[in-house]
Amino acid sequence: MPRTPRTPPPSRRSLLRALGGGALIGALAGCGVPAAYVAPGERTAADLSARDKRLTWANWPLYIDTDDKSPNRRPTLEAFEKRTGIAVDYVEEINDNDEFFGKISPALMNHQQPGRDLIVISDWMCARYVRLGWVQEMDRARQPHVARGLDPLLRSPAFDPGRKFTVPWQSGITGIAYNRRRLGREIQHVSDLWASDLDGRVTLLSGLDEAFALLMQGNGVDITRWTADDFHRVCDQVERHVRRGRIRRFTGNDYTKDLVSGDVLACQAYSGDVIQLQADNPDIRFVVPEEGAELWADSLMIPNRARHKANAERLMDYYYEPEVAAGLAAWVNYVCPVPAAKEVLAASKDTAALAENPLIFPDTTMRQRLAVARDITSTERVEFAQRWNRIVGL
Repeated sequence: MPRTPRTPPPSRRSLLRALGGGALIGALAGCGVPAAYVAPGERTAADLSARDKRLTWANWPLYIDTDDKSPNRRPTLEAFEKRTGIAVDYVEEINDNDEFFGKISPALMNHQQPGRDLIVISDWMCARYVRLGWVQEMDRARQPHVARGLDPLLRSPAFDPGRKFTVPWQSGITGIAYNRRRLGREIQHVSDLWASDLDGRVTLLSGLDEAFALLMQGNGVDITRWTADDFHRVCDQVERHVRRGRIRRFTGNDYTKDLVSGDVLACQAYSGDVIQLQADNPDIRFVVPEEGAELWADSLMIPNRARHKANAERLMDYYYEPEVAAGLAAWVNYVCPVPAAKEVLAASKDTAALAENPLIFPDTTMRQRLAVARDITSTERVEFAQRWNRIVGL
């Protein structure tokens, strides 16, 4: 698929901008609002899929392939509609995990139809939906490509063992980006961020869920089973770095501007963003530190009482066909959750380089350093968000 340089998309892992959102989630998921939980027998509604060939899909902006000559056209989605006869109302309405949670939560907690059959949410937030019982278990008999094609690294996160309620849409890595030419050396460890030649030229991500795992890995922590002590140790360290002037600022996705301008020489970064930056500046590098990096996903879910469940399941399975997954990966440049798509891209000279890009298809060495962090529980969230937000100034 032809590719042209694009402006880096908004961050898929949005910020926990204020304690209010985190506190609300924690309260709903815990015992503060027990009525918010929906029991399994109350999650479904009559499925109209057999006679009503349509579905509504809410996604993030710039998170699906488009035609370079006609940006309003979405080739893979149009092909699905033509093949199946299912009309898809594709709505780019998700700009922030917390904001969308607030938009859809009244319907879900009150057992009402949500107006959407399929949503894409970051996995750390998916954990809240699953814990609250706000999403439906999927019928894998309708999804043979998902069942056999999903990357083993993403198959069984702690919040959803076996991926019964979620299917990764795209994945990514939180690691370190840096300008090799301006810095004049390589970065190999998280601790390299704190070298004297980087004082005041480093940024960290401001979102709690986005930032903590990589910093813990720098301490040698297994992020699949981290503890409260591990979290507070990281906070102590970051506070010291702030006092000593080592951290220029805490950022959202705007870290890309600082890196491109040269105001920042190294930063926490997302793999998909860096691929796009490298198209214009090959001096920008992305590294998975030797201690490891966090592998994350934004996942598809079917909210409770959605009226086109079978249609939604069919669409998800379509995107796990290797040829379709390859077309999507060639455009969005995040880690592809379907490893078999690599062979499809490798078969064409136009996309062969993408097949060899470890930020889209991590190689064996990189895969050994990647881990999916356990999510922050509802009982931990309020305390942890309060401390983190004080540090970053939220």
